[in-house]
Amino acid sequence: MNNNIRVGNLFGIPFYVNPSWFLVLTLVTWVYGSQLQNFPQLVGIAPWLLGLVAALLLFSSVLAHELGHSFVAIQQGINVNSITLFIFGGLASLEEESKSPGDAFLVAIAGPVVSLILFGVFTFVNVSFPLSEPLTAVIGLLATVNLILAIFNMIPGLPLDGGNVLKSIVWKITGNQYRGIFIASIVGQFIGWIAIVLGVFSVFGITEFGSLWTALIGFFLLQNAGSSAQSATLQDKLSRFTAEEAVSKNSPVVAADFTLREFVNEYVIGKGEWNKFLVTDEEGKLIGQLNVDDLKTIPTSEWNQQTVRELTKPQEVNSVKPKQSLLEVVMMFEKNKQSEVAVIGENGVVFGLIEKSGIASFLEEHQEDLKAA
Repeated sequence: MNNNIRVGNLFGIPFYVNPSWFLVLTLVTWVYGSQLQNFPQLVGIAPWLLGLVAALLLFSSVLAHELGHSFVAIQQGINVNSITLFIFGGLASLEEESKSPGDAFLVAIAGPVVSLILFGVFTFVNVSFPLSEPLTAVIGLLATVNLILAIFNMIPGLPLDGGNVLKSIVWKITGNQYRGIFIASIVGQFIGWIAIVLGVFSVFGITEFGSLWTALIGFFLLQNAGSSAQSATLQDKLSRFTAEEAVSKNSPVVAADFTLREFVNEYVIGKGEWNKFLVTDEEGKLIGQLNVDDLKTIPTSEWNQQTVRELTKPQEVNSVKPKQSLLEVVMMFEKNKQSEVAVIGENGVVFGLIEKSGIASFLEEHQEDLKAA
């Protein structure tokens, strides 16, 4: 979680705040507390206390926005890893993407819908109840901020909610989830550049619209949208290949009926790349693993008589099916912190091994196939 500070759980979801959040909390409290000093009813530290309450309620609105995304995701069976508040707002970290463009649209739109509902609630309270001027000002601020939060987040570029809505629409039209992410990321980068230019121009007095804050938000959009585009491009490439296609050419698979001498001559001497080998029977089915170090327990004079089978130990092996996408394999690597996985068919036949370190080389070797697809 980097430098994020865990505050607790919300509805079973880990809740964090980034250190940058405290800076924004202080600034908002100071700025709004200064404005509240204009009300004669507030004396002493009362404006600052009410400013702090307003700031906390503002961030509570951001939190409610992220909970909107989270609850819809949970209804779709998606785990929510965490919710984090930071300098630019909030972020709900989902364990996986929605399974369909329709579901992705519902997750994306849920946050802005919550913000619009809060805008309506705060507006209703303001016009329906006789409140003091300071409270009216605070409630009005909350209503306005929630409206801005809903509208701003619907800008159609990642990582904003509008970008995720655009992603789901492109996904629906093209049938390609990663094409949707890529296009929404490009739009996000374009919007980021516009925000940076407007912010810089405003600093130098060229335009009245924008501020340094606009430039910072633009930089944030640019960085995150760029990362999303790169990720989507890579995921798209990985999704076009199956596990069996990515099997290492020199996979450590050896037949059980090999003598130890044959095994050492063909797989060990002059190579030494692998310390463990998958051992298969005459039908190519997995029967266990052989550890090269176990050769030391057998005198070399007996290597011509003893077979690999005799040194093989029955052992469960992490595996994937041949037709699973390479993207699923990579996601398994990341989730389980694995560096290699066996590819084994439904009938138990071993296809070989996929190495995490070899995937980049595999994609490079198949650049022409990717261009032709």
